[in-house]
Amino acid sequence: MNQEKSTQLHSPARHFSVLLSPTPRGARLARLLATEWLRTWDLPHGITETAEHLVAELAANAATHGRLPGRDFRLALHATTDVLRIEVTDTRGDDLPHCQPPSTAAVSGRGLLLVEALADRWGVERGPVPRKTVWAELRLRKPEHGEPRSGSTGSLS
Repeated sequence: MNQEKSTQLHSPARHFSVLLSPTPRGARLARLLATEWLRTWDLPHGITETAEHLVAELAANAATHGRLPGRDFRLALHATTDVLRIEVTDTRGDDLPHCQPPSTAAVSGRGLLLVEALADRWGVERGPVPRKTVWAELRLRKPEHGEPRSGSTGSLS
């Protein structure tokens, strides 16, 4: 009797990526798709909701500030055992995001302050030209003593 031995690994991929139109509808779809993908994983309490807010903000920024006609933005989610990384890539590498205090009369301009408050780390990477990627990370485990809790990785101005 000839038996076949199989050594398949049954670990599902923990990566999601999609191209979306740089419109309010595309930003909304990014949030909805990310939420659905995140619900398929057994993530710590509160991570899905926090990630949903981060995706919504980064996608809205891509649709508003990173918009070029005919060029989509990319949403990517990467999950490891320790970190969930959210990346939004647009084609306006010449327009880097930066935190600034909003005026009290402004109805917008608080998005990156929310990202700063919600993410454990966030930042921006240039390239390849003409792109930039704004990313945010959430820890999926508690930080050990001495590890920083939140903040960006440096000045983005």
